[in-house]
Amino acid sequence: MATNSSSLVTEAVASKILPTNVAGTPQANQAFMDQLVQLPATLWENSDVLVLECRIVFTALACIYLGSHASLRRPPSANPPKKDGKENKHGGRDRDDQFVQGLLPSDAIIFPILAGASLVGLYYLIKWLEDPDILNKILRVYFSIMSLASLGKLSADCLHFLVGFIFPSVWTAKDGKLFHIDASRRGQWYTAEESPDRVWDDKKKTPLAGCWSEMNIFDSKKSFLWGIRHSLLDQWTIRISLHGIVNETFKVKLVDILGVVLAVGANVLYYATESTALSNIMGYAFSYTGILVLSPTTFTTGTAVLFGLFFYDIYMVFYTPYMVTVATKLDVPIKLVFGGPKKVSMLGLGDIVLPGIFIGLALRFDHYMYYHRQRKLVPIELKIKDESSGELVTSTQTQRMIVKPDYINPQGQWGDRFWSTKVSNMFSPDATPALKASAFPKPYFHATMFGYFLAMLMTLAMLLTYRHAQPALLYLVPGVVLAAWITGTLRGEIREMLTYTEDGWLDTADTIVEVDGNGNVIQEGRRDAAGEKENMGTKKKTPSDANPTKITEKQPNGLRHNDSEPAEVENKPASYPVFLFSIEAPAP
Repeated sequence: MATNSSSLVTEAVASKILPTNVAGTPQANQAFMDQLVQLPATLWENSDVLVLECRIVFTALACIYLGSHASLRRPPSANPPKKDGKENKHGGRDRDDQFVQGLLPSDAIIFPILAGASLVGLYYLIKWLEDPDILNKILRVYFSIMSLASLGKLSADCLHFLVGFIFPSVWTAKDGKLFHIDASRRGQWYTAEESPDRVWDDKKKTPLAGCWSEMNIFDSKKSFLWGIRHSLLDQWTIRISLHGIVNETFKVKLVDILGVVLAVGANVLYYATESTALSNIMGYAFSYTGILVLSPTTFTTGTAVLFGLFFYDIYMVFYTPYMVTVATKLDVPIKLVFGGPKKVSMLGLGDIVLPGIFIGLALRFDHYMYYHRQRKLVPIELKIKDESSGELVTSTQTQRMIVKPDYINPQGQWGDRFWSTKVSNMFSPDATPALKASAFPKPYFHATMFGYFLAMLMTLAMLLTYRHAQPALLYLVPGVVLAAWITGTLRGEIREMLTYTEDGWLDTADTIVEVDGNGNVIQEGRRDAAGEKENMGTKKKTPSDANPTKITEKQPNGLRHNDSEPAEVENKPASYPVFLFSIEAPAP
């Protein structure tokens, strides 16, 4: 468990980091209001500390912002996008609709217990060893291995970000024409105002945007640029086969492979040099992927989990020596460490990941509400069979069915936004459907981010006032959680917040609803494939019930049970792979 404390420490000995605890000084014994009045003067006297803490606040906000946006997936209020070969019709990488890990309400109790047990175990292990260098070496090896996936993911997404700027799919010229870069024909086209037909520009023969689109270079170099774009943007295939154990095929991109290579190199370099900068980068990766893959599932679960860790953090920092001792003695990527001319400050990864998963949930809820508001109520006729009278009577009723909008993937649009949007319109781009979808309203996300920012400032103020390690979750949890619930109250969407879940229950294809006289939905049901209304407690018909077929076992002589006709004997392959590992590049 990452340490959840923000500490002000001094460099007393070379590479040793010791906490500054002057709670017993006269300054610490002053009345709280007097210390608060002196806070501006304290900030001025400790300007280097202020700069140091601003770096930490900015880094934490950046990790949460990027991780939350990377966690966006298709919300249950949208229909799956239509597939068209390797990509969906609006481009972008395919994303898994299911979350890797969903938290349960019981985790509000389990998380603090597990975190406390781990923290106490590490504390007494450090005391028993007396020299933490041995433990640091063991944990460095452990974290180096465990961080491969996290660091590989962060590196790959950073490369995706850069590739999007170098090879965008659209860009806007000075005359307002929106050019689309077509890799299949190795050219660029735009749509004339008076005609929907594509107009190809013979001068633009490169896959680059802006003035580089008309570079006067040899055809061989143009082909080389198109080849690089093709290799970076199209999917590669990785096959792994071990007879009887595993047989998997993965679709990745070249930047994903390069990201793994960079992750391996960074881990080797970190283990060899013990660099603080590399340790921080690994910490960023852990925070980024933690926000990416963890989901509280519901707002009530997220609130319970955070407040469970809220009390745990207060107890471990204020009433025990465990948190501060482990945070300062262990030199492993469980915290972010920033050094200044005279001071060193650190922030536990838990102070980023735990509020971050709640803020990510708020962003996905914004995404859900964006499509939820676009749904339509369409009249539909249902045939209902009544067998209560002993006779089969069929009646037709007209009800309403919710039709969800199609999902448009907002991922990977930073480069297109930069090249196709004016600065004045940067926050509301509309050049393409994907860009428009990426700029959906984010009131809950902005509110929770602002709550996190204010809470970090409060942590900093208390840190400078008391000169003692502060449990950051003491301020971060109320700041983030209250910001979300207050926003829902002011917007009148508490009901939607309470019913929203990411466990798949809301992800239905067709939903039959009953509406009142004002057109408001008052009751929902579900519709099966046959168009009949599904009642609660009624068993669904399976395909085998509709068309029962007896499954027979194939006999050695080619005959089936109760079957007098010989079955076709399949041709057995001459060989099969015992071990196979291959990386296949996309065909030109």
